[in-house]
This record gives sequence, structure tokens and C-alpha cells, in this order.
Amino acid sequence: MTTTNLLTDNPELYEARFPDPERLAGRWTEDCLRRYDAGPRVLDMGCGTGRDAAHLHHAGRRVTGADLSEAMLGYARTHHPGPAYVRADLHGFDLGRGAFDAVVCLDSALLYCHTNDQLDGFLTSCRHALAPGGLLVAEMRNGAYFLGRTDLLDTPKVNSFTWQGTEYRSTTTLTVDRTAQLLRRVRTWTADEGSAPVEQRSAWRLLFPQELRHLLAAHGFQVLALHDGPGPRTEPPWHEGRLPGATTDADRLHVVARLTTPH
Repeated sequence: MTTTNLLTDNPELYEARFPDPERLAGRWTEDCLRRYDAGPRVLDMGCGTGRDAAHLHHAGRRVTGADLSEAMLGYARTHHPGPAYVRADLHGFDLGRGAFDAVVCLDSALLYCHTNDQLDGFLTSCRHALAPGGLLVAEMRNGAYFLGRTDLLDTPKVNSFTWQGTEYRSTTTLTVDRTAQLLRRVRTWTADEGSAPVEQRSAWRLLFPQELRHLLAAHGFQVLALHDGPGPRTEPPWHEGRLPGATTDADRLHVVARLTTPH
């Protein structure tokens, strides 16, 4: 069995596995930016294949998409043109002081900051990148969901889909590393064309709502909204006209914060 990040290395496969034909994530993000009067310059940190960055571009924003994966960036430039795409590490980046009116970080990308130092590096970089009054919009898993709940941990999740005539099957197992405060994921891929199984290991930081409030405040941000839905990956999903909720109990967490103390 080989170990790799199959989806990061194969952006076409990523979009086939996680389709978003209605651009829910991009539409939800644009709704947040409009709701809180963000300016036009947007940094999509952890942009992946560029779908959401391109949606924001077509909504009239000046977008920079940033990611650490050269494969993702190359795919984004070809398949989702419009934004500027640059390589940057969310643990620490410098794309210009006050160069953006908003930083967005979707689909748990922020949770790849596993340590407190990495979280501080991300928020310090955001503070440097944002103009006074700029927004941080993030959407991620909710650490609080795992307090007393094991439904996502008890049984491996199996998924299959067909792409370019090959059926792919993934088996995903989640475990909680309480000491490191991480949700660890092992995903094993098999394909019906007989290739060797591929094992992918990753982890997300388990952030709790009050912990996130404290981190943001310590870095000069005022929380404008913090809730568990509706959002692009909630059930039922967000749609235009649905207002932010008031609870932080479900498995997704959504935050909008304004920079009040520039770096």
C-alpha cells in the first residue's frame, strides 16, 4: 500500500469526489462578504481547485487564490481562470500589508493549523494582509460536536464514485487524538482497475467556539457571527435568504470576524 494525498495530487479527482455544481460554497461566501460590506479585494487561503475563488471573481471581486499544492494551483489556473493564483503556506504568508479587504478560508482549511504556533502564524498573517476593518470568513468542522458524540467515529465511512470509467472506493476512519486536540483521518482508496490501494493520512485541529473567539480577539478581531449553520456543508444546506443561526452545536462552524486592530 502506498501513502499519498490522492485528492490533492489529482485535482480532477477531487472535484469528481466533491462536486459543487451549484457553487454553494462560493455563494455562501459572497453572501457573507456582502452582508458585512467587505471591499472588493479577496484572498482565498487554501483555494484548492479554485472553484470558490473563481465564483467570487465572477461576482465582481478582485481575487487572489493561494494554496500550497502546485497541482491544485495549476489546475485552478487552467480550469477556473480569473483570479490570480499564488503559492503560499497558511501557517505563515506575506502577500502584502493591507492588500486585501477580506480573507476567506473554507472547508476546514484553517484546521490544518494543528498547533497553537501555527494558528498564531495564520492569524498574524491575516492581520498583516487585511486593510483596517477587513473581514476574515472561515468555514470548518466544529470541535464542540465531538463532546459526547461518537457517531462519526464508530463506523468507517465508505464512499464510491466513477470517474473517467474507473470506479473509486474510499473507506474513511476518524479518530480523536485528545492530547493533540486533533481529529485524525485515515482514508484508503481502491480502484476497480486493479491498482494498489492508496492510503491517505491527514488531521484537523479540533477548535471549540469559545477557544476560537479568544484566539480571534487576541489577534485584534471582533467576531461578527459564529454559528453552526446554515452553511454550504450543513444539512439542510444554506440558500439565499437564510440568516445565520445562533447555536454552535452541530458539526460545522462558521465565523465572520472584523479586524479592529491592524498589525
